[in-house]
Order: sequence, then structure tokens, then C-alpha cells
Amino acid sequence: MKQYIKISDYETVQLDDDWIIMNTDNFTVTKLNNLGGLCWTLLDQPQTLQSLCQSLKNVYDIQNESLPKDIEAFLSELIEYGLVQHAV
Repeated sequence: MKQYIKISDYETVQLDDDWIIMNTDNFTVTKLNNLGGLCWTLLDQPQTLQSLCQSLKNVYDIQNESLPKDIEAFLSELIEYGLVQHAV
């Protein structure tokens, strides 16, 4: 089963409901909403798609059937931005 983890401990700031991640390696800034921010904090430790979805459902009481697909797309974007990688 695939697991995901942050590549590095980049500078992260929470401003109200938004999270700002500053990738100092690539000189980029990424903005996340609350759901993305929770995923980001969970990715300090290796996480599967299922574990991330379960955490989101527990915290936000989400009953969305497309959640796994949405989180997978989100993780793909974070990989593309150089923020997350597959855990070994």
C-alpha cells in the first residue's frame, strides 16, 4: 500500500483558515485550505490514502464518496510541487 510523507520540514504558517507552505528549496509558496492543512500536518509521519481520508472524516465529519479521489489528486499536486513523496 502506498504511503506518503513530507519531503522536508518547510516553513509553514497558518493564517485563519489558510496554510502557507514556503518551499525554500524551489523558492515557491503553496496555499492550502483547512483540509489541506490537516493533511499537511498528518504527513509528518507516513500516511496512506485511507489513513488520511479517515482522519479527515473523523475531524470534519465528511461523508463525501469522492474524498479518496480528491485526496489522491491533492497528494499528486503536492508531489508535483516537491513537497511530498512516496514513503519508503
